[in-house]
Amino acid sequence: METFFGHLLLALSQMLGMLIQVYIFIIIIRTIISWAGPLPYNPLAQLLKKITDPVFLFVHRIIPFAIVGGIDISPIIIIFVLYFLNNLLCGVLNDYASTFFQNRMVL
Repeated sequence: METFFGHLLLALSQMLGMLIQVYIFIIIIRTIISWAGPLPYNPLAQLLKKITDPVFLFVHRIIPFAIVGGIDISPIIIIFVLYFLNNLLCGVLNDYASTFFQNRMVL
């Protein structure tokens, strides 16, 4: 039963890491699309905007200087924070999962 929880925690860690990586990819895609100019009727641009706008607005509210010289650096800030959270949370989950495997007895 202990190894089940260890494997479950490892799976959760990998899923969390993948979700964070996908969100980082979405932020990068949205940033590149924003350089092309406004695409208000493009369904992909609307979806990416809907997914990323809450986080961008939160960063703009917390860090008012996220726009420097007309350049929005909030995607860079968000990506740094997401990488930090990815390393922190996945590292903690992996370390905790490894304790379930260290306590196994070999018969």
